[in-house]
Amino acid sequence: MDIEPLPGMKINGHELDHRFLETLRVIGKTFSQRKAARILGVTPQVLNRRILRSESLLGVKLVKSSGAGSELTPEGMEILRTYMHHLKVLSGSGRLMVAAGYVSSNLAEVLIERFGVEASLFSCCDDDLFHLAERSMLDVIFLDDPLQAYQRGLDFLPVAYDHLVLVGGDAMTMGELDGSLFVGVEGSAQRLAWEVLSDSGVSFEIVREVRSPYHAHRIVKSEQELRTFLSASQFSGSEILRNETRHVISAVVCRESERVEEFMDLIRGEGQEAVLEAGFEPLH
Repeated sequence: MDIEPLPGMKINGHELDHRFLETLRVIGKTFSQRKAARILGVTPQVLNRRILRSESLLGVKLVKSSGAGSELTPEGMEILRTYMHHLKVLSGSGRLMVAAGYVSSNLAEVLIERFGVEASLFSCCDDDLFHLAERSMLDVIFLDDPLQAYQRGLDFLPVAYDHLVLVGGDAMTMGELDGSLFVGVEGSAQRLAWEVLSDSGVSFEIVREVRSPYHAHRIVKSEQELRTFLSASQFSGSEILRNETRHVISAVVCRESERVEEFMDLIRGEGQEAVLEAGFEPLH
């Protein structure tokens, strides 16, 4: 089926349907109400009534006519620009829009570059990914920790594995971590390390919490009394909790399309070689 989504808009509390918005689009292209009516398959009288009704609702002039033809007023152009933006978003054309956590963005970047995928990539913490997804038309998001998707009841696809390493100090047993001061990273897989330490009766304190693992790494390197747990794919450290902190790097499809499906198939197939190249553990 050939499906073409055509949105309506609400302006100053008044709803304008796609028929009027298409009227603005065609007039803006042809500079003629008569040609626009012919293209849209309506009579010039019907087209004129659409314009007058919308102008009356909004209380502004949207189309200006002269002996040379018709053109949109600045207010009409503003509405048209917004409408064209929504059309572009709904069509899903252009680059794939991908957002990823601070750690998984390294994997997404390698996959995009290695296979020549036309995509824009944004990096932020996992929690911010969902705020971004709610406010823009993302195609795919990659999560450093699948808990965020699980808590929201979303389907997620495993794409790689990772685990945590201890950065700061050279402890080889959990007992050596008793009394440690840690830097935490919001919304990260560190929760696995905290759970293991707590269950093992290790006393510790998270004295500072930051959004980026790279920020946490800088702090620990500059303040010798502090420690942190960070992803082994990106950082070096003691693998004291390697098995206990192994976790999935996952992807959530935000917008279904043939291109997104091809991208996901690539990641879980041939792309697993790139997973290893990016420092992660492949699924198979």
